[in-house]
Amino acid sequence: MTSPAADPMALAEGFDPRTREDWRRLVAQVLAKGRPEGDGPGPEEAEDALRRELDGGLSTAGLYLREDRDLGLPGVAPFTRGRTVRDGTLPWDVRQLHDDPDPARSRAFVLDDLEHGVTSVWLHVGDEGIAAADVPEVLADVRLDLAPVVVSSFTDQEGAARALLDHVGDSTTAGLGLGLDPVSAALRTGAAPDLTGLAPLVDRCVGREGWSALTLDTRVLHDGGASEVDALAFGLSCAVALLRRLEADGLDPARVVPLVEMRLPATADQFLTAAVLRAARRLWARVAEACGVPEADRGLRTHAVTSLRMAARQDPFVNVLRGTLAAFGASIGGADAVTVLPHDTVAGLPERFGRRLARNTQILLADESNVGRVTDPGGGSWYLEALTDEVATAAWERFREVERAGGALEALASGLVHRWAAVAADDRARLVATRARPLTGVSTFPDPRDPTPPRRTRSALPVSDGALAPRRDAAPFEALRDRARALGAPTVTLATLGPLRDHQARRSFAENLLAAGGLVVGEEVGPVAVLVAGRGGYADGAREEVERLRAAGVGHVLVAGRADELGDDADLVDGELYDGVDVVALLGDLLDRFTDATDGAQR
Repeated sequence: MTSPAADPMALAEGFDPRTREDWRRLVAQVLAKGRPEGDGPGPEEAEDALRRELDGGLSTAGLYLREDRDLGLPGVAPFTRGRTVRDGTLPWDVRQLHDDPDPARSRAFVLDDLEHGVTSVWLHVGDEGIAAADVPEVLADVRLDLAPVVVSSFTDQEGAARALLDHVGDSTTAGLGLGLDPVSAALRTGAAPDLTGLAPLVDRCVGREGWSALTLDTRVLHDGGASEVDALAFGLSCAVALLRRLEADGLDPARVVPLVEMRLPATADQFLTAAVLRAARRLWARVAEACGVPEADRGLRTHAVTSLRMAARQDPFVNVLRGTLAAFGASIGGADAVTVLPHDTVAGLPERFGRRLARNTQILLADESNVGRVTDPGGGSWYLEALTDEVATAAWERFREVERAGGALEALASGLVHRWAAVAADDRARLVATRARPLTGVSTFPDPRDPTPPRRTRSALPVSDGALAPRRDAAPFEALRDRARALGAPTVTLATLGPLRDHQARRSFAENLLAAGGLVVGEEVGPVAVLVAGRGGYADGAREEVERLRAAGVGHVLVAGRADELGDDADLVDGELYDGVDVVALLGDLLDRFTDATDGAQR
């Protein structure tokens, strides 16, 4: 017996219709709470007040409404919603990175990973990774018919590709990736890009199921400071440059496009990560269409890797949280392969425990949280759809800028992409330094201990002038912690203007801020003091307390409060301690004073 047809639930029945203007008025009322009458934003300004700026000129609004649009389908051009429909039992390729130059250790790590859930192997070959000659030993225990293998290199891409091809020989394989991207490698090392010798290697991959030849590594530009938009745009330009060269060498683009994979950064901004992956497939389909590639072959294989730029050396277990968010974003963005870098990768070569956490992060997401059961779970979310459109539009405009400049090779030689990275990195550095973009465990809620695990260091990558070196967001604060450690964890005198119970919140604020630079607080008199006072409490007693501290031998007094609260006694202090200041510069100045005091005592 069939059930009678039921009318859809009329959830809005009985309610008056609401407009965007109604919502704006409600937002304005909320934002005006606690302010003098007439001091809050009006309805028109209220919506702008909720807008948040992202890197690359992107922004997010406070409200997204349904729009009439064709969402498309997964596995159908332009592939925004996915290259294929997911297999719920294996939603994506769990790919682990191996770069330990000791072949015996790498061989053991590879086998351990494959036995515990990893589905493909990624070897980084070259001067700062595994030697090309050691590739056969590292892969000795790998069943090539079950586990795909990909290689990458900055200094020896041809050697890495040939080593893998020689090892595979005529064996049946589950997949293979040669990792060829000479333009990104040149950007990372500062060498001139060498596109000779590509065609024979690419030609060996044509027609092989599951094989890829070109891997467009957009992480190089992103790790160097550029925005996700810039990195995606330059990756597209690199692809076009390689397609043009291969076509000149006799390879039809229609045969090469199916052999392309794009490696993209996944950050703790999960929705931006998903939007970038979705936009990458859309834009690649447009490039492939312009190359005359059949529609069915325009799908882009994507490999998402947790961003090195967001990783911190200090309090490394917070990296597990960042990696989890990034892996989730890569999942909802439809990445074909995902790599979670171990939480201790910044400290050096990861050990077994770090690798275990890294692989289990995405295995748990896929198998136990069931994140991968749905293809494009964010499809139809007007926020994600709008952000995807915005990323695609901005990246395409940047791509056109590179093409107008003569293409990827010319943009690299002229320094255009270096300027992109420098501008974006400087803008973000200001946000990080003022803690407008807080880094948990680094600039906020830092661990006063030094839990950085000892690890074997990586070999340095040989570079020349023009190399784009990675710039991690946490690096300035880590440098401050290193300076403080060298000074023996300097102690700041912390005093309150009145009973502690009245100032506990600001005292905790001051302790947290000072700890970000490796400074500890105490009652003993030292070169630097912080005076904590409640709102409106500076006028009474501030002068006497500052003079008492200076008479006791304190050379530098800061006030934990806002500049507009200092009143007439502002000339008594050498600086202010409050949200919005350049914390990196402030803490560096404090460490300079401790250094001067130490040098003076030694003299």
